[in-house]
Amino acid sequence: MRFVEVSKAYGQNQVFDHFSLEIKAGTILSVVGPSGEGKTTLLQMAAGVLQPDEGRIEKEACESGSVSFLFQEPRLLPASTVFTNVELALRLAFSSKRERDALALHYLELVGLSDSLLLYPHELSGGMRQRVAIARAFAHPSSLLLLDEPFQSLDIKLKFTLLSAFLSLWEEQPRTTLFVTHDPKEALLLGDAVCCLGDPKQPLYLQTIEIPRKARNLSDAHLLALEAELVAALVRA
Repeated sequence: MRFVEVSKAYGQNQVFDHFSLEIKAGTILSVVGPSGEGKTTLLQMAAGVLQPDEGRIEKEACESGSVSFLFQEPRLLPASTVFTNVELALRLAFSSKRERDALALHYLELVGLSDSLLLYPHELSGGMRQRVAIARAFAHPSSLLLLDEPFQSLDIKLKFTLLSAFLSLWEEQPRTTLFVTHDPKEALLLGDAVCCLGDPKQPLYLQTIEIPRKARNLSDAHLLALEAELVAALVRA
């Protein structure tokens, strides 16, 4: 996916001004930046629900299908069970109920919820609800995955548990992913590359992360150096 000379303004607020950015197909780009600097606008333009004022957004053939969103809030259907919340996301793509059921069960097993299929959202903890949302996002046969701070409101232990669950699902079925977060550590643990917004014309910081995700450790000297650079870019933004 490429943002090519994209401009977008809200009244007098110029969020992007001939801004360009490339995300390699089948990778995760982590996007950080202060509030109001265009992170959500970037996601909305990537999804096609918001059009740029100028410029264009180019997608590879493998990115031209439907889109999955994962939000900070799980946004589950309160009157539907865990299983049905995921199965519903498959109905437009799969006419066979047997196939839908098998896929829903598969993704719920991968996030550790196979014993909670018949529970309702109000019977779940916050972390369990977010696991359902993660399973639903991956079960939907999308070509593009957009994450809008889905781990922000969680305690640190639960956050890293869900980060691990997310990566297990993503590695099973990689797809182009934009991951918006305020947390530099999250950005470095998930991204193939990380960028910091804050300048309407170009990212303040854009860096490829060479360490394989499974080998990343936040105490690693290289990751600590990248985190320092990213924090410095956030301060400048």
